[in-house]
Amino acid sequence: MSKQYDGVGLFSGGLDGLLAIKLLEEQGLKIKALHFYSPFFGHPRNRAYWRRIYGIDVTMIDIGQEFVDMLSAGPVYGVGKMLNPCVDCKILLLEAARRLMPKYGASFLVTGEVVGQRPMSQRRDTLNIISRDAAIRDVLLRPLSALCLNPTAVEESGLVDRSRLLGIWGRGRKEQFELAKKYGIEVIPTPAGGCLLTEKENARRFWPIFKYLDRPAQSHFWLANVGRQFWSGAFWLSVGRHERDNARLNELLLPGDILLRLTGYPGPLALARNLGAEPWPQALVEAAASLLASFSPKAVAAGEPVETLVRTVGENESENCIMVLPNRNTLWGEAAWEETAMEIKQRYKS
Repeated sequence: MSKQYDGVGLFSGGLDGLLAIKLLEEQGLKIKALHFYSPFFGHPRNRAYWRRIYGIDVTMIDIGQEFVDMLSAGPVYGVGKMLNPCVDCKILLLEAARRLMPKYGASFLVTGEVVGQRPMSQRRDTLNIISRDAAIRDVLLRPLSALCLNPTAVEESGLVDRSRLLGIWGRGRKEQFELAKKYGIEVIPTPAGGCLLTEKENARRFWPIFKYLDRPAQSHFWLANVGRQFWSGAFWLSVGRHERDNARLNELLLPGDILLRLTGYPGPLALARNLGAEPWPQALVEAAASLLASFSPKAVAAGEPVETLVRTVGENESENCIMVLPNRNTLWGEAAWEETAMEIKQRYKS
């Protein structure tokens, strides 16, 4: 197999990963950037944009199902303040990147990690754990903090000139901004990868799926990112907020789902999904229709029952209309953060 690239580099879309790649390209090395994405992190539509403004060769890789499986099984190193398994996530991505090295003829793996920058995943001891568990010590290079670490195999081989690498450490960003200026990077990306699992609101959206399914598919979490989320036990309702949400709900329909739509008034769509074994109670479907109608100002202003089309998709597809009054005081509710936080803590004790 002919050598296409010298190395592969993890690129989340942040500044550090970009600088690590640029630092090595300055030595005449060819680096293939790998952008991993899932329902929780990543920007799969940014490939052309990044190539244009940063001039880097990026390949998008869907790691969603592997990530979901890891979080379902229980991350070895636990989760952060919310639902973020930062250490296990980095191990997972690095393992996947190493598996891809032969595809690109690469002999080493690059990250933009900086010693001491993040309290959970970039302490010196944690960096050692990550490289050990991902089985990448013989191929890993952290160019931004290389001079703070022991020389790696790729430096000792002479392929990479260690004297031209850096010794950045800590949470400051001054050196990175100066380096960005040197490389003519005018659009400064955010320093973090933007993981949704670090935010309370998103952890609250995602947790019920883990609660009701032992091994959920990543498609459920794409749905959890859309619209307003309501639950009644294992029954789940997503209500669109605008036309983009409505279009996305149509795209995410699975066999067995129920799609609800007002017929006489403008308003959102709603997608209802059952994560349990019990069949849909008719009262719960009617309550979903009432809740949906309550998000249509004109339906509410009418002050009378409105018609809702209820379509069950799949092999036994069916369609019928029901009349309901708009009402938000229904059988549906949003997941409470206090209960969610307690359940996460019990499940992922670290």
